[in-house]
Amino acid sequence: MPKTGEKPGAGQYTCKECGKTLTLDDETDKLPPCSNCGGTEFK
Repeated sequence: MPKTGEKPGAGQYTCKECGKTLTLDDETDKLPPCSNCGGTEFK
């Protein structure tokens, strides 16, 4: 399960807390905290 600060690769990630979807465009992008609720775990 990807967490904030990790580089899980390009793709879409959904916050486990609120369900907001985040898209990373580059393989080297780090996951930021959820912009909606501040959650740090994604699926």
